[in-house]
Amino acid sequence: MDVVEVVPGLRMLRFAVGAAYLWRDGGELTLVDTGTADRAAEIEGALDGALRRIVLTHWHEDHTGSAAELAARHGAEVVAHRLEAPVIRGEAEGAPPVLEEFEKPIRAALPELPAAPPCRVDREVDEGDMLPFGGGAVVIPVPGHTDGSIALHLPGPGVVFTGDAVANVQRTMLGVFNTDRARAVASLHRLAGLEVETAVFGHGDPVVRGAAAALREAAAAAG
Repeated sequence: MDVVEVVPGLRMLRFAVGAAYLWRDGGELTLVDTGTADRAAEIEGALDGALRRIVLTHWHEDHTGSAAELAARHGAEVVAHRLEAPVIRGEAEGAPPVLEEFEKPIRAALPELPAAPPCRVDREVDEGDMLPFGGGAVVIPVPGHTDGSIALHLPGPGVVFTGDAVANVQRTMLGVFNTDRARAVASLHRLAGLEVETAVFGHGDPVVRGAAAALREAAAAAG
């Protein structure tokens, strides 16, 4: 795992597959996503404060894999969209992606990831809810990758966590492996309307300056 200082107060935890993010408010930490089920010890090594909450952008195993272990050890509140919560708890099956032709060989080449253990969800969120970190993090539903995918917008510091609604691999682009491409494109256009300086993604490098322009270009390319 690599630890990357994105902007003051925000660190990226970069794994072989995907990433998680730590936001610091004084001595309190918010973790956005948790990597796969084998990453809890590495994440704990990066904690330098009290882990108060874990926000899960969606149910996929490379985002929720270590959530149950970390939540149990640290007593952290677990937050997810109301449509993702039953899947994260292990009460329902998540819908599989509808692969575009170009995505099929990419998906076939990926390693099999360990299953995510069921995890409690303490707070179910939806449109416009605000979480108490980063001066107020606004929950933005971004369906399409999964039904209950969310992004988090921090208006004060001008940061957006996109989850897998957007990727930044060589360029900023629509995320892949979506359940509904049309909804995913609409969600990308919604994020492109934000005035943000910094964007961080489930996959790919952060955009530290000029994130709003990068999101608008990605939305235009997606159609």
